[in-house]
Amino acid sequence: MFKRHNVRLLFGLLALVLTIPAMAQNVISVPYSKIGVGLVNKGSNGILNGMGGTSYAMQSPYYVNFRNPASYAAFDSLSFVADAAASIYTAILSTENAVQKNTYARPDYLAIGLPITRHWRTSVGIVPYSSMGYDMIDGREIDNIGKVNYEYSGKGGLNQLYWGNAFRLCKGLSIGLNASYMFGSFYHYRRTEFEGSYFYNTNISDAYHLDGIHLTGGIQYLFKVKENHTIGLGVVYGNTVHIWAKEKMLINYFEGSYNAVTTYDTAYFNQEDIRGSLYIPQSVGGGISYSFKDKFTVAADVTWQNWDKFRFMGHGDSLKNAISGSLGMQYVPDPLSPKFLKRIALRVGTRFSTGEIMLHNKPVSEFGVSLGVGIPLTTFNTHSSINVLFEYGKLGTTANDLIQQNFFRFTLSFTLQEKWYQRMKIE
Repeated sequence: MFKRHNVRLLFGLLALVLTIPAMAQNVISVPYSKIGVGLVNKGSNGILNGMGGTSYAMQSPYYVNFRNPASYAAFDSLSFVADAAASIYTAILSTENAVQKNTYARPDYLAIGLPITRHWRTSVGIVPYSSMGYDMIDGREIDNIGKVNYEYSGKGGLNQLYWGNAFRLCKGLSIGLNASYMFGSFYHYRRTEFEGSYFYNTNISDAYHLDGIHLTGGIQYLFKVKENHTIGLGVVYGNTVHIWAKEKMLINYFEGSYNAVTTYDTAYFNQEDIRGSLYIPQSVGGGISYSFKDKFTVAADVTWQNWDKFRFMGHGDSLKNAISGSLGMQYVPDPLSPKFLKRIALRVGTRFSTGEIMLHNKPVSEFGVSLGVGIPLTTFNTHSSINVLFEYGKLGTTANDLIQQNFFRFTLSFTLQEKWYQRMKIE
């Protein structure tokens, strides 16, 4: 006979539901997020992000690796896993003439993993796919007109509410599939104001509401080369995503300052009249890992995505095909030691992307280095932990009249592994 911990599960699922509205409001401040679907989240969970985000060949019963659904097969048959994280970002934006600093916080993800049968495991969670947030002003002098101010701002993003399943086919070999409901909104605002002229100013508001289905399949194979030495291989494929889009546009013509606006005319387009699609192109990635016992692990990933096929409302954008890679390591002095300090995990990693954004015929590349620490929680069991991540990264460059963003990220994640079934002993 088994006793099920329904209270813990109910608490976890309730937390998942309550997190959805918060994650739908992705708050960032990055000018490059204006392009495409915004800045795409290329990271993994709080533990693997400390290793540069490597994930394709990684699996563990103690965390949820939602980047490769085949990894769910590692969940313990008698336990469930809850994994959640939030981050604080400090971004320093710079051009050749100016510097601006922004700080913001946001939830990263929430995921739960459960055993179903001997060979079947499942996971459910919510993960941000992309984030959008920008605010820019451009002033120009135009002959016979005078000074014209252009203002651009936007916010929003896409999220994935996923349900994943993994099946162990034989020793070391597993396959998995994530079915994700993708949803979110993009809000773009454009304003043109003429100083000292007789032209009417213009304010355009575009709101896009999006939803669709995304499928990601994965396979992993782990094998021992000799005692205590394990090699892992992993491949992940994400299909081309067709997302339905509804657009609502509001155009105002006005005179005077917009803060004290005198509206001259208004044109309104109803959302039912403007429908279209968002196509996010396919991606494929592969990874390899090596581990010695549970003390030392090193892993590497590479991902390719053909952003050149991106389309939104029938149009492309300043995007190109991109390749990204990551490399990371973890060291735990003695995972089974009764001494607290010897069970602390130390992590280091790096990641690089050629960048899918192309401006002024130059790619906007990205680079990051990370340090992580895993602190075991003795109040639960030896496999629950708090994980701290420090990351420094750079996006873009100041050359060619572009903007460079240097960012610092602090992430706090919590992983909990608790008994899902408990066999009752009869005396």
